[in-house]
Amino acid sequence: MTAFDLQQHAVAELAIAPTGERPWAEATSRGRGMDEAAFDEFYAASYRRLVGQIYTMCGNLPEAQDCVQEAFIRAWDKRRTLDPDQYPEAWVRTVAYRIAVSRWRRARQGLRRPDRAYAASVSDGQDVGRLAIVRALQQLPMAQRRAIVLHHLCDLSVADVARETDAPTGTVKARLTRGRAALAVLLADYWTEENRRG
Repeated sequence: MTAFDLQQHAVAELAIAPTGERPWAEATSRGRGMDEAAFDEFYAASYRRLVGQIYTMCGNLPEAQDCVQEAFIRAWDKRRTLDPDQYPEAWVRTVAYRIAVSRWRRARQGLRRPDRAYAASVSDGQDVGRLAIVRALQQLPMAQRRAIVLHHLCDLSVADVARETDAPTGTVKARLTRGRAALAVLLADYWTEENRRG
């Protein structure tokens, strides 16, 4: 397994990690905003998971890390007004996603497929399955990919996804339906091969 494969596997793991508790919310529930210690806890608890989620949306790990880091810099500037009870992780994720989209638009001409020398050569079937899902997600249109990641990986309700993406709930439902159907087609070959083996 190459370093690139390990990195992709680690990020795929992060993207599906549960959100867990919000210790920073308890520390600052006395009032709005976060102090420096609460923001540090928020950052430590959320950074890796957000990188995994943005990576799953944009398909580029260094870009995802940069976007999440920039979003946290903006959140630091707003830490006194970020309400821990209003789920600041969603705010950071939205900002990071918007940064990624802006960068993608500026660099659209420079995007190329990764070098074949870095192609996955993973031996563990479970790892290959996760990478297959990440690769299939990368082939979906951005709106469908984002809806699927937010709903299925971030465990947001359809209403929460609609709020975060600023889209009607009917549109979110349509994106989820179309995205799942496209994923089923994209992953059909992988699952057929796995069934033959097992």
